[in-house]
Amino acid sequence: MTNICIRPLRVGDNAGIAAIIRNILAEFGADKPGTVFFDPTTDNLFQLFSVPDSAYFIAEADGKIVGGSGVFPTPGLPAGCCELVKLYLLPEMRGQGLGHRLMEICFQKAIEFGFSKMYLETMPELRMAIGLYERAGFSYLPGPLGQSGHFGCDLWMIKSLL
Repeated sequence: MTNICIRPLRVGDNAGIAAIIRNILAEFGADKPGTVFFDPTTDNLFQLFSVPDSAYFIAEADGKIVGGSGVFPTPGLPAGCCELVKLYLLPEMRGQGLGHRLMEICFQKAIEFGFSKMYLETMPELRMAIGLYERAGFSYLPGPLGQSGHFGCDLWMIKSLL
């Protein structure tokens, strides 16, 4: 693996991470309505993650943004539950443990914020990510929680952080 740095999101990262997110969704045929592909907040992640109890982390390889992941207190989630959001990695960075590292950082940050459970939404097209979530201990739910507004996602998972 090249020189990997995981750091907090900076305002100058907005365009780079938004392009990565949209390119990856398109790569898997998941660039459809009701996903972050069409969510206007995707272009302004620094502003989105300025709300309390939220954090987004950028993965860089030799100074180049190669992915990221975050923790968000999605409205309507049960007490003590946050959401794992926007976990995306460029193709050349997959399969090297970086997605797992990003998730672990998000789990720790969620615990620091006082959350005891983490929820996520995904879709079958993102099958590589689904395996990552399963290995990390997420289990399936019969339906969505909270009000993410992402009606294009049809798989929902949850994990205990404690």
